[in-house]
Amino acid sequence: MRSAGPGLGPVVEPGPVSGLAARGGLCALGGLPAAGKSSLGRALRPRLRWGGAVLNYDCLLGAGPERPRQPPSHWKQSRQELLQCVERVLRVLLGWDPLPSPGPQPIWERVLAACHEQGLLTDSDTGDGCVPTPAATTRPFYLILDDNFYYRSMRYEVYQLARKYSLSYCQIFLDCPLECCLQRNRLRSNPVPDETIRLMARKIEMPDVRKNAWERNSLILRSSNSTLEDDKQIIGLLASALENPVKPNEENTEQKEADQAACAASAVHQADQACRRIISQAMKDAKDHNALPSVMKSLAEELNRLKAEFLEDLRQGDNLKNQTCTEDEYSDAAASIIPSFQHEATTLVNKYILK
Repeated sequence: MRSAGPGLGPVVEPGPVSGLAARGGLCALGGLPAAGKSSLGRALRPRLRWGGAVLNYDCLLGAGPERPRQPPSHWKQSRQELLQCVERVLRVLLGWDPLPSPGPQPIWERVLAACHEQGLLTDSDTGDGCVPTPAATTRPFYLILDDNFYYRSMRYEVYQLARKYSLSYCQIFLDCPLECCLQRNRLRSNPVPDETIRLMARKIEMPDVRKNAWERNSLILRSSNSTLEDDKQIIGLLASALENPVKPNEENTEQKEADQAACAASAVHQADQACRRIISQAMKDAKDHNALPSVMKSLAEELNRLKAEFLEDLRQGDNLKNQTCTEDEYSDAAASIIPSFQHEATTLVNKYILK
């Protein structure tokens, strides 16, 4: 063993891997902005001695606090493209496909560069682009995905990818106090708006193994700074997950996906109808307070934009994609966003009326 730097403890060599162990694994590293994810990820990779790389979503998507907010549809598309790039790297590491040279896609180029810089891929002497390093082909590897992962459905997509290739899957969640995240964020050169972090904190869906068996390999760290005990737990989680790869799905996926699509559509429809009624009442309240036509127009635009965001949150964040749902479950999912939307709409109306 050797020292890995301040606060990290010793480097732990992985033990012998059984014949049933996964060839590699995916680890979702989540938490609020400024919770310490990137710092933990950078410290974690050189310490573990498994092959691998930390892939930071913000860097790979070309995102950052200084960039304008993307529309939900564009943001979702970019995340899907990144996950596809992760899958392409997995197929190369598993020996399924050769790895092509960087193409015109910016995200793919950044993924290749990150894997190259962290020693997971190396330049090929044959001119065929990048290939896995010798270490990556002779020992298990981990791809640690560093993102907020505040919706469970985001993590479930990573789990599905692990299941597709019989890899291990685990998730580490940094449950740093909101005020600590806000303070750290304000010290950054390009801080995220406070309200963005507060909104994310209200929406965040923590791992819950009691409800979701696929989240059983989860570790929630509630300290704001990494400790030696945290390090031991992380290593234990990764090692245990590697010895217990995810089994491929043998369910009737076609019927299940059809049922889930019907559930999700019904939930969104119910929520949309409820939000429309709230908007109608909000506009009536503003009119009763003699709001000017120009104010009424601006208020209507903001309320409808708010509704679109809430419905997109429901599509992205509910648990309907993760399990077969009943009528009661999707009704509950639709109803769960209504009080929050009512509060936001009332706040918006008051802001215009009190101007």
